[in-house]
Amino acid sequence: QVQLVESGGGLVQPGGSLRLSCAASGFTSPYYSMAWFRQAPGKEREGVSCIASSDGTTYYAHSVKGRVHVSRDNAKNTMYLQMNSLKPEDPAVYYCATVGDPLCSAWPYEYEDWGPGTQVTVSS
Repeated sequence: QVQLVESGGGLVQPGGSLRLSCAASGFTSPYYSMAWFRQAPGKEREGVSCIASSDGTTYYAHSVKGRVHVSRDNAKNTMYLQMNSLKPEDPAVYYCATVGDPLCSAWPYEYEDWGPGTQVTVSS
């Protein structure tokens, strides 16, 4: 079973930056696409970004495009999310997730494994 552990969350001022990490273990094939989701209190879980295992294609939600960059170090089985220019609407628990598919999906229910999440807070 794939295990995921996020880190790097914390408190940052508006306009600040954070780098989230997701360390993965237990992959049984190279075809796991990895994604970041977030969930704020009272809101549904939403996709933030994804990186496809097929060719490394990256996807971003409209709300974060231009401010966020996802990357993956396959040698370390770790995915990163560099978040810049953080806004008051960005606070949430950020989760990483994987799916045994070479392509990304925008739908949380298609992801098979989830990390426990890391809290991101944006406040002055």
